Amino acid sequence: MSAGRLIAVVGPSGVGKDSVMAGMVRARPDLHLVRRAITRPAEPGGEDHRPMAQAEFDRAARAGAFCLHWSAHGLSYGLPAATLDVLRAGRDCLANLSRSALPQAAAVVPALKVLSITAAPEVLARRLSGRGRESAAQIADRLAQAGKPLPPGLDVVEIHNDGPLDAAVAAALRALQPERA
Repeated sequence: MSAGRLIAVVGPSGVGKDSVMAGMVRARPDLHLVRRAITRPAEPGGEDHRPMAQAEFDRAARAGAFCLHWSAHGLSYGLPAATLDVLRAGRDCLANLSRSALPQAAAVVPALKVLSITAAPEVLARRLSGRGRESAAQIADRLAQAGKPLPPGLDVVEIHNDGPLDAAVAAALRALQPERA
């Protein structure tokens, strides 16, 4: 049995990564959605993550609780070490990653595929403002980061999420698994 792929879902804040991933899992229950640990409190309607205090996160990282961990936007993020077991069992995993974590992911997982989600700047600005989680300055900072390129040498597919969510989910599934879409 071959190892599953870690499908690293990346894109700027507000592009709809979590919504697209949830739609993909609804359409393809065989996909494993990785629940990240984040040093951010849980929020109603936000990402289903394991909230951790920074000190707790640091202890867990030192103890090997994560197969991959990184920092971005003043927060720490980690994928559980058990993710590697799911991959070794041949199951594809979806995980919301930061662009900066991709080289580390490529070195750690048996097979990495990057799903890059994009949207027009005005769509991103509207979504970020609508979720009410960031200040105007934080939104401006996140929008400034939106065009950062991905590290070279990765296996990347890109989709756009400017329109209906169902269209983005279908495009992602076709791009990643054309034989099953």
